[in-house]
Amino acid sequence: MRIVAVSNDLVRLSFLGALLHDTGIASVLLDAHVSAVEGSIGAFPRRLAVAETDEAQAMRVLAEAGEA
Repeated sequence: MRIVAVSNDLVRLSFLGALLHDTGIASVLLDAHVSAVEGSIGAFPRRLAVAETDEAQAMRVLAEAGEA
């Protein structure tokens, strides 16, 4: 897995995941449940990851959308 985005903004991460999904790239949101530990204060950013073989294409998709 390769990290393609890191953010505390769950809406942004959801949008980026949808962009990737629409181009056929599977992604996974890491650290999504850390909010239960941190109390949703935004101290721990979440990470959006893709398979290593999809990293280059994912970065292109995000860059073309102005999100990378």
